[in-house]
Amino acid sequence: MLLLSLSFVYRRLKHPFTTAGLSNRWSCQSFLIEKADRAKRFEFLLKQTELFAHFIQPAAQKSPTSPLKVKLGRPRMKKDEKQSLISAGEYRHRRTEQEEDEELLSESRKTSNVCIRFEESPSYVKGGTLRDYQVRGLNWMISLYENGVNGILADEMGLGKTLQTIALLGYLKHYRNIPGPHMVLVPKSTLHNWMNEFKRWVPSLRAVCLIGDKDARAAFIRDVMMPGEWDVCVTSYEMVIKEKSVFKKFNWRYLVIDEAHRIKNEKSKLSEIVREFKTTNRLLLTGTPLQNNLHELWALLNFLLPDVFNSADDFDSWFDTKNCLGDQKLVERLHAVLKPFLLRRIKGEVEKSLPPKKEVKIYLGLSKMQREWYTRILMKDIDILNSAGKMDKMRLLNILMQLRKCCNHPYLFDGAENVKKLNWKPTNILETCLKDLIL
Repeated sequence: MLLLSLSFVYRRLKHPFTTAGLSNRWSCQSFLIEKADRAKRFEFLLKQTELFAHFIQPAAQKSPTSPLKVKLGRPRMKKDEKQSLISAGEYRHRRTEQEEDEELLSESRKTSNVCIRFEESPSYVKGGTLRDYQVRGLNWMISLYENGVNGILADEMGLGKTLQTIALLGYLKHYRNIPGPHMVLVPKSTLHNWMNEFKRWVPSLRAVCLIGDKDARAAFIRDVMMPGEWDVCVTSYEMVIKEKSVFKKFNWRYLVIDEAHRIKNEKSKLSEIVREFKTTNRLLLTGTPLQNNLHELWALLNFLLPDVFNSADDFDSWFDTKNCLGDQKLVERLHAVLKPFLLRRIKGEVEKSLPPKKEVKIYLGLSKMQREWYTRILMKDIDILNSAGKMDKMRLLNILMQLRKCCNHPYLFDGAENVKKLNWKPTNILETCLKDLIL
């Protein structure tokens, strides 16, 4: 794209032009490129399964400019128009500026369509090597990127969705010269883990983390984000909601959402905000792509491919969302539709070399303080425990919950720690619960 831009500017310096004409030419070219990309995406989906015709063709019938009807390449010139250009001396042996632009665009597409497939862990991954199934997952995400399709990586927890995603962003920087900007949206509890994983696996990616109070965020945005000396911005759902005006200023290349079921409700505030961001590609990470019902799945698909899954009513009627899971044919139809852009593996399928998990149970007695609180709880409700069959079920469950708290740690009860005692020490936290002392 840089070569294309420089060539374009060079030709314009050779030929006089007006600002309005240049703006119109660029907007026209952008429109043609966008339509071509949409046609490419739809062609990819239609090749995967004929079921996409059910979603794509109705949209094509509604709009006369549907990407399915767009013929790529230079539009054919009418005979009388061509003759008039020849007579006016405008259509000589040299190519017109429009033809030169289209040739450069075509060459750019051809070079970008060279798809790279890894047979082993990429060299830019420094902290170790990818497993075979992780390399296959990386190739799958690269294929989606090259075809302009968004996707869902739904591997079971523990199979390395974080690592595969970081490897994809590293591929864009090292093989496509696209360092960013990318945004990774994650739960607050996993922010530091994501940052550590970036440093460990692909240290060449410059990752920054937006978190903190209002003053800290303002300083970070002013000193780090706006200068743009970074590749990936990692932040939490809450920060996106609070700083949405800042994130809307960027043209994000990849938007990655971890724990994607957070946007399963298309009417939630978070879901509405992330849909407003300007993004080129989107990737969802989740270990549970289908939780409660198929309508939640439609919300994820609509976020990824709004051109295809634009109607919740059509999706519900096509898959009969209330009875789909009980109908084998409908389940097979759903699998066929999801196959092109959803990848899910479980540990039993890919990690066959792992030995079975071993569990070691260590039985411990109660500490002195635990025994005292345990006795207090039982003596307090001794009447309930002695009532035999007349006991209240809810009160009995409450007693069990209190006993459970006592076994976890006696300091869970208000006032149990009594830190004002003269002989209290921080080590009392361990001494009053033998389980913590062993751990």
